[in-house]
Amino acid sequence: GIMITTKIGENAGLIWNALQGGALTLKALKKATKLKNDDLNLALGWLAREGKVAFEAAEELTISLL
Repeated sequence: GIMITTKIGENAGLIWNALQGGALTLKALKKATKLKNDDLNLALGWLAREGKVAFEAAEELTISLL
């Protein structure tokens, strides 16, 4: 419902802010935002769907802003 969507949006904001300084690995992003896996993944999916983030899978998944 609305509460879940609002929370995902807030978490997306935390991710956005964390990535302002440059690309981060998934592990570093989790540490920077202090989000649980589910919350992190939902918010990343939201940002990905909006075309706001890029993913690079090298040795580790790295996320950056577009």
